[in-house]
Amino acid sequence: MKYETCIGLETHVMQKTQTKMFCGCKHEYGAEPNTNVCPVCLGYPGAMPVMNSKAIELICKAGLLLGCEINPHSTWDRKNYFYPDMAKNYQITQADEPICIGGQVPVDVNGEHKIFTLERIHQEENAAKNTHVSGASLIDYNRAGTALMEIVSNPCMHSADDAFAYIHTVKQIMEYGGISDCDMEKGHMRSDVNISVRPVGQSKLGEKVEIKNMNSPSFIVEAINYEVSRQISLLESGGEVVQETRGYDPDRGETFTQRTKENAHDYRYFPEPDLMPVEVSAEQIAQWKSELPELPTQRRERYVSELGLPEYDAKLLTAEKSISDFFDETCKNTDSYKLVSNYMMGKVANLISETGTALIDSKLTPGALAKVATLAGGAISSSAANDLIEILFTKGGDPKAIIEEKGMAQVNDDSALETWADEAIAGNPKAVEDYKSGNGASINALMGSVMKASRGKANPPAVIAMLKTKMDN
Repeated sequence: MKYETCIGLETHVMQKTQTKMFCGCKHEYGAEPNTNVCPVCLGYPGAMPVMNSKAIELICKAGLLLGCEINPHSTWDRKNYFYPDMAKNYQITQADEPICIGGQVPVDVNGEHKIFTLERIHQEENAAKNTHVSGASLIDYNRAGTALMEIVSNPCMHSADDAFAYIHTVKQIMEYGGISDCDMEKGHMRSDVNISVRPVGQSKLGEKVEIKNMNSPSFIVEAINYEVSRQISLLESGGEVVQETRGYDPDRGETFTQRTKENAHDYRYFPEPDLMPVEVSAEQIAQWKSELPELPTQRRERYVSELGLPEYDAKLLTAEKSISDFFDETCKNTDSYKLVSNYMMGKVANLISETGTALIDSKLTPGALAKVATLAGGAISSSAANDLIEILFTKGGDPKAIIEEKGMAQVNDDSALETWADEAIAGNPKAVEDYKSGNGASINALMGSVMKASRGKANPPAVIAMLKTKMDN
């Protein structure tokens, strides 16, 4: 029997706010444990929540970026559960009337364009961070109460590749939109993955299994592939899939049972009595819509249509917002767009990989890279340009001053070029003979001799012109 996989993701994204969702405590990564806390986020009796308006703005902008309908009237609910990561024993969330309804995520999956639909995006508060060590659990409430939105897809994905492309696209849009930094290592973005299988042709969904707190796209792919295989094997052996919550062990490459899945009624949702509903006017939505930034797809189109870059370059350059922003800033100071693109995808990318240093943390600036692109091919050779970029990346400085200090300037002086050309012609009679016999490629041997004699400083186009002038006469 053939089976169809159905996948839906509940993706939690921490919003880029300065303070928490319902109190004035700082939203700060890496602070000493339990220092950014107050009676509200510690769940003290009588402490009253106050809504963070910036978080509401960000979730609405996220909804607009993903094609959602913004609900003009949304409400708050209490999700009740007993666990140390939520001191007050309930989470403030949105159950019945979320702030964003519907939506879609257009993606490319292995060259095929697909559109994955959303059920909703709702606002809630984050839980504390649990650290389990030596049989004990340590709780850091700095994260408790931070602004968190949940993007809920429909079960419209059918493979691990679909889920990977979906997560990558959502991450890009949230980063470009300024909604979140989406740093998965810092817990800014994580997903619960719902997976079921059913016989091909069956309309009813199979029994769902949820894999919790996945913060790595590659682990999501591995977990989906394992879980699909497990469920199909179970059904084909005469067993049945049980609705449950499972975890993923990346070391073993396996999912494992955590607990029987709760249903909505187990959380005893009821309206939050301490918060007023969220009212959003049409005028406010229009204002936020006018403030939306350029998205990756729009930026790729601009790179191709306005800057003349190949599709391949545009796709690579927009994969990360920080890289794309750096490229844009560089291009404000030079019109050598393709050359800058080559540097970004070549030398700069290699330096990032070799040193483990993010571009934003390096000493290289957009202005300096623009100067390199302007000087390359004239004042300096292409190899010298790469050497210069490496110096600028690790040490910084002024490109022209470094060129002068390191003696990197390209030689364009005719008298010097002529001397080197004469020496190359005299020292390579076979190459000269081949050239005059019609083998144009043989000039490369002469070119190599000149570059060796000049220690790479001779201007290649000028050398070629000089050699041709001498041998064609």
